[in-house]
Amino acid sequence: MAKRTSRGLRDSGRRVDGRRFDALRPVKVIRGFTKNAPGSVLFRAGDTHVLCTACVEESVPEWREASGLGWVTAEYDMLPASTGQRRARNRTKIDGRTQEIQRLIGRSLRAVVDMSKLGPRSILIDCDVIQADGGTRTASITGAYIALVDAVRALLRKGLVRENPIIDSVAAVSVGMVDGRLLLDLNYLEDKDAEVDFNVVQTGRGKFIEVQGTAEGKPYTRQEMSRMLALAERGIRELRAVQARIIGRGAKAG
Repeated sequence: MAKRTSRGLRDSGRRVDGRRFDALRPVKVIRGFTKNAPGSVLFRAGDTHVLCTACVEESVPEWREASGLGWVTAEYDMLPASTGQRRARNRTKIDGRTQEIQRLIGRSLRAVVDMSKLGPRSILIDCDVIQADGGTRTASITGAYIALVDAVRALLRKGLVRENPIIDSVAAVSVGMVDGRLLLDLNYLEDKDAEVDFNVVQTGRGKFIEVQGTAEGKPYTRQEMSRMLALAERGIRELRAVQARIIGRGAKAG
């Protein structure tokens, strides 16, 4: 039987969950997961499950009213039982991590939307983590894009927008170094012990929206960074293929 290392890896060349070091977690997407939102997706990446919904409001923030442009924004939260120990709800004040992640999701989606074609309306994306096992922000971005597409398709069917305002796709994945090994799509056990952790957000045309990279211990080299980005790009290409396959099935197909 393969022996486990101290950081959740096996000495057999595979990870504890059986994946290769360069493999994504199994992805499953359920569209139309809730009834009322025009865009609704349950996005599963291994044991990380995120409910992404997209709602439309026929208004924009006050500071944007005179522009005639639309707006896309996002909110993110982790449900109380999403982790091993109950997490208190954000009732009065949003913590720094939650605020950082929801801003990242919003920036990522706005980067692929032509606000002039959306018109003076808002699309509000909610990403609620039902179950967390690492990579919640990257799963939220990848799932939220599908919910956004469905919400825009609803606007097109109703004739509220004339042209599709979505100009590109977007997906995200994590990559890191654990025990000196380069890993794609880290789960929680891998992420918490990673020497280096990157979150990479990229469009379908290969342009980067954000690269968040941190060394928790030994600093990384330029060569290591290039290797991590290359692996992340490969993972994102696979996620884009999943998105394209799901979106190609038509509105709210399972």
